[in-house]
Amino acid sequence: MTPLRELLEASAAMHHHLCPRQVLGVRMGLLAGEALQLDLPRADKRLLAIIETDGCAADGIGVVTHCSVGHRTMRVEDCGKVAATFVDTHTGQAVRIVPRSDVRQLAYAYAPTAGNKWQAQLLGYQSMPATDLLDVQTVHLVNPLAQILGRPGMKAICDTCGEEIMNGRETIQDGKALCKTCSGQAYYLLAADPALLGYHLSSRQLHENESLHQRM
Repeated sequence: MTPLRELLEASAAMHHHLCPRQVLGVRMGLLAGEALQLDLPRADKRLLAIIETDGCAADGIGVVTHCSVGHRTMRVEDCGKVAATFVDTHTGQAVRIVPRSDVRQLAYAYAPTAGNKWQAQLLGYQSMPATDLLDVQTVHLVNPLAQILGRPGMKAICDTCGEEIMNGRETIQDGKALCKTCSGQAYYLLAADPALLGYHLSSRQLHENESLHQRM
Protein backbone atom coordinates (compact mmCIF):
# COMPACT_ATOMS: atom_id res chain seq x y z
CA MET A 1 0.00 0.00 0.00
CA THR A 2 1.30 3.45 -0.90
CA PRO A 3 2.13 5.50 2.24
CA LEU A 4 -0.40 8.13 3.28
CA ARG A 5 2.07 10.96 2.75
CA GLU A 6 2.66 9.99 -0.89
CA LEU A 7 -1.06 9.70 -1.53
CA LEU A 8 -1.68 13.16 -0.07
CA GLU A 9 1.11 14.60 -2.19
CA ALA A 10 -0.42 13.02 -5.31
CA SER A 11 -3.84 14.43 -4.43
CA ALA A 12 -2.37 17.88 -3.76
CA ALA A 13 -0.58 17.81 -7.13
CA MET A 14 -3.87 17.01 -8.89
CA HIS A 15 -5.86 19.58 -6.91
CA HIS A 16 -3.09 22.24 -6.80
CA HIS A 17 -3.23 22.32 -3.01
CA LEU A 18 -4.08 20.06 -0.09
CA CYS A 19 -7.26 20.59 1.91
CA PRO A 20 -9.10 18.72 4.69
CA ARG A 21 -11.66 17.12 2.37
CA GLN A 22 -8.92 15.67 0.20
CA VAL A 23 -7.48 14.07 3.32
CA LEU A 24 -10.92 12.67 4.12
CA GLY A 25 -11.19 11.27 0.59
CA VAL A 26 -7.80 9.58 0.82
CA ARG A 27 -8.60 8.10 4.25
CA MET A 28 -12.02 6.93 3.02
CA GLY A 29 -10.43 5.18 0.04
CA LEU A 30 -7.85 3.46 2.21
CA LEU A 31 -10.49 2.27 4.66
CA ALA A 32 -12.63 0.97 1.80
CA GLY A 33 -9.75 -1.23 0.67
CA GLU A 34 -9.45 -2.66 4.17
CA ALA A 35 -13.19 -3.18 4.61
CA LEU A 36 -13.58 -4.96 1.26
CA GLN A 37 -10.19 -6.69 1.52
CA LEU A 38 -9.09 -5.34 -1.85
CA ASP A 39 -5.60 -4.25 -2.82
CA LEU A 40 -5.47 -0.60 -3.88
CA PRO A 41 -5.08 1.09 -6.25
CA ARG A 42 -6.96 -1.08 -8.73
CA ALA A 43 -5.74 -1.70 -12.25
CA ASP A 44 -9.05 -3.39 -13.13
CA LYS A 45 -12.70 -2.42 -12.76
CA ARG A 46 -13.49 -4.53 -9.72
CA LEU A 47 -14.06 -1.56 -7.40
CA LEU A 48 -16.91 0.88 -7.97
CA ALA A 49 -17.00 4.13 -5.99
CA ILE A 50 -20.32 5.97 -5.74
CA ILE A 51 -19.51 9.37 -4.29
CA GLU A 52 -22.15 11.62 -2.76
CA THR A 53 -20.64 14.96 -3.76
CA ASP A 54 -18.22 16.27 -6.33
CA GLY A 55 -15.16 18.30 -5.38
CA CYS A 56 -12.15 17.77 -3.17
CA ALA A 57 -12.98 14.45 -1.54
CA ALA A 58 -13.52 12.89 -4.97
CA ASP A 59 -9.91 13.65 -5.90
CA GLY A 60 -8.64 12.01 -2.74
CA ILE A 61 -10.73 8.89 -3.36
CA GLY A 62 -9.57 8.73 -6.96
CA VAL A 63 -5.88 8.92 -6.03
CA VAL A 64 -6.16 5.97 -3.64
CA THR A 65 -8.45 3.71 -5.67
CA HIS A 66 -7.79 4.81 -9.27
CA CYS A 67 -11.57 4.84 -9.70
CA SER A 68 -12.60 7.48 -12.21
CA VAL A 69 -15.58 8.63 -14.21
CA GLY A 70 -13.68 7.99 -17.43
CA HIS A 71 -13.12 4.34 -16.52
CA ARG A 72 -16.77 4.03 -15.43
CA THR A 73 -15.63 3.02 -11.95
CA MET A 74 -16.76 6.22 -10.22
CA ARG A 75 -20.30 7.61 -10.14
CA VAL A 76 -21.60 10.83 -8.60
CA GLU A 77 -24.91 10.73 -6.74
CA ASP A 78 -24.90 14.36 -5.63
CA CYS A 79 -26.42 14.36 -2.14
CA GLY A 80 -24.15 17.17 -0.98
CA LYS A 81 -22.39 14.84 1.48
CA VAL A 82 -18.75 13.92 1.96
CA ALA A 83 -19.59 10.24 1.82
CA ALA A 84 -19.10 7.37 -0.59
CA THR A 85 -20.21 3.80 -1.14
CA PHE A 86 -17.60 1.35 -2.36
CA VAL A 87 -18.71 -1.80 -4.13
CA ASP A 88 -16.78 -4.98 -4.89
CA THR A 89 -18.33 -5.74 -8.27
CA HIS A 90 -17.20 -9.39 -8.09
CA THR A 91 -18.92 -10.20 -4.81
CA GLY A 92 -21.56 -7.45 -4.60
CA GLN A 93 -20.35 -6.48 -1.12
CA ALA A 94 -20.80 -2.76 -0.48
CA VAL A 95 -19.75 -0.40 2.31
CA ARG A 96 -20.66 3.24 2.81
CA ILE A 97 -18.05 5.39 4.51
CA VAL A 98 -18.76 8.79 6.01
CA PRO A 99 -16.86 11.08 8.43
CA ARG A 100 -18.01 10.86 12.03
CA SER A 101 -20.19 13.76 13.12
CA ASP A 102 -17.68 15.03 15.70
CA VAL A 103 -14.49 14.94 13.61
CA ARG A 104 -14.20 18.72 13.28
CA GLN A 105 -14.10 19.16 17.05
CA LEU A 106 -11.94 16.07 17.60
CA ALA A 107 -9.36 17.30 15.08
CA TYR A 108 -8.04 19.84 17.62
CA ALA A 109 -6.96 17.02 19.93
CA TYR A 110 -4.70 15.65 17.19
CA ALA A 111 -3.40 19.06 16.08
CA PRO A 112 -3.02 21.12 19.28
CA THR A 113 -0.65 23.62 17.66
CA ALA A 114 -2.99 24.42 14.75
CA GLY A 115 -3.64 28.12 14.32
CA ASN A 116 -7.23 27.78 13.11
CA LYS A 117 -9.95 25.21 12.54
CA TRP A 118 -9.00 24.64 8.88
CA GLN A 119 -5.43 23.78 9.80
CA ALA A 120 -6.63 21.64 12.70
CA GLN A 121 -8.78 19.62 10.32
CA LEU A 122 -6.01 19.37 7.71
CA LEU A 123 -3.52 18.01 10.24
CA GLY A 124 -5.89 16.18 12.56
CA TYR A 125 -7.56 14.18 9.79
CA GLN A 126 -4.15 12.85 8.79
CA SER A 127 -3.17 11.54 12.21
CA MET A 128 -6.34 10.42 13.99
CA PRO A 129 -7.21 6.70 13.93
CA ALA A 130 -9.69 5.64 11.27
CA THR A 131 -12.11 4.56 14.01
CA ASP A 132 -12.24 8.15 15.31
CA LEU A 133 -12.41 9.69 11.85
CA LEU A 134 -14.82 7.55 9.85
CA ASP A 135 -17.93 5.40 10.17
CA VAL A 136 -18.31 2.29 8.00
CA GLN A 137 -21.76 0.93 7.19
CA THR A 138 -22.51 -2.28 5.32
CA VAL A 139 -25.15 -1.40 2.74
CA HIS A 140 -27.19 -2.95 -0.06
CA LEU A 141 -27.71 -1.08 -3.31
CA VAL A 142 -31.29 -0.14 -4.16
CA ASN A 143 -30.74 -0.69 -7.87
CA PRO A 144 -29.16 -3.92 -9.12
CA LEU A 145 -25.43 -3.65 -9.70
CA ALA A 146 -25.87 -4.71 -13.32
CA GLN A 147 -28.23 -1.78 -13.86
CA ILE A 148 -25.80 0.69 -12.30
CA LEU A 149 -22.88 -0.57 -14.36
CA GLY A 150 -24.90 -0.58 -17.57
CA ARG A 151 -24.11 -2.69 -20.60
CA PRO A 152 -20.90 -1.55 -22.32
CA GLY A 153 -21.10 -1.86 -26.08
CA MET A 154 -24.89 -1.54 -26.20
CA LYS A 155 -26.18 1.25 -28.43
CA ALA A 156 -29.62 2.51 -29.36
CA ILE A 157 -31.03 5.48 -31.24
CA CYS A 158 -33.69 7.62 -29.57
CA ASP A 159 -36.86 7.44 -31.61
CA THR A 160 -37.68 11.07 -30.78
CA CYS A 161 -34.47 13.13 -31.00
CA GLY A 162 -32.37 10.70 -33.05
CA GLU A 163 -29.38 10.90 -30.71
CA GLU A 164 -27.34 7.84 -29.79
CA ILE A 165 -27.80 6.24 -26.35
CA MET A 166 -25.00 4.09 -24.92
CA ASN A 167 -24.73 1.41 -22.25
CA GLY A 168 -28.39 0.43 -22.25
CA ARG A 169 -29.59 3.72 -20.77
CA GLU A 170 -32.65 3.98 -23.01
CA THR A 171 -36.17 3.52 -21.74
CA ILE A 172 -38.98 1.88 -23.70
CA GLN A 173 -42.30 3.74 -23.85
CA ASP A 174 -45.15 2.59 -26.11
CA GLY A 175 -42.70 0.42 -27.99
CA LYS A 176 -40.27 3.27 -28.65
CA ALA A 177 -36.68 3.61 -27.42
CA LEU A 178 -36.26 6.99 -25.72
CA CYS A 179 -33.33 8.77 -24.12
CA LYS A 180 -33.77 10.20 -20.63
CA THR A 181 -34.35 13.68 -22.02
CA CYS A 182 -37.15 12.63 -24.34
CA SER A 183 -38.72 10.41 -21.68
CA GLY A 184 -39.23 13.43 -19.42
CA GLN A 185 -36.05 13.26 -17.32
CA ALA A 186 -34.17 16.17 -18.92
CA TYR A 187 -31.80 18.32 -16.88
CA TYR A 188 -31.90 21.15 -19.45
CA LEU A 189 -34.31 23.04 -21.69
CA LEU A 190 -33.57 24.08 -25.25
CA ALA A 191 -33.30 27.85 -25.61
CA ALA A 192 -36.10 27.77 -28.19
CA ASP A 193 -38.42 25.78 -25.91
CA PRO A 194 -41.56 27.83 -25.01
CA ALA A 195 -41.43 26.25 -21.56
CA LEU A 196 -38.23 28.20 -20.93
CA LEU A 197 -40.24 31.43 -20.51
CA GLY A 198 -42.06 29.96 -17.53
CA TYR A 199 -38.76 28.70 -16.15
CA HIS A 200 -37.20 32.18 -16.32
CA LEU A 201 -40.26 33.72 -14.66
CA SER A 202 -40.11 31.15 -11.84
CA SER A 203 -36.37 31.71 -11.37
CA ARG A 204 -36.87 35.48 -11.23
CA GLN A 205 -39.62 35.16 -8.60
CA LEU A 206 -37.40 32.83 -6.55
CA HIS A 207 -34.56 35.37 -6.68
CA GLU A 208 -36.91 38.18 -5.62
CA ASN A 209 -38.22 36.11 -2.72
CA GLU A 210 -34.67 35.34 -1.56
CA SER A 211 -33.73 39.03 -1.73
CA LEU A 212 -36.83 39.98 0.28
CA HIS A 213 -36.05 37.32 2.88
CA GLN A 214 -32.48 38.65 3.27
CA ARG A 215 -33.77 42.19 3.89
CA MET A 216 -36.19 41.07 6.60
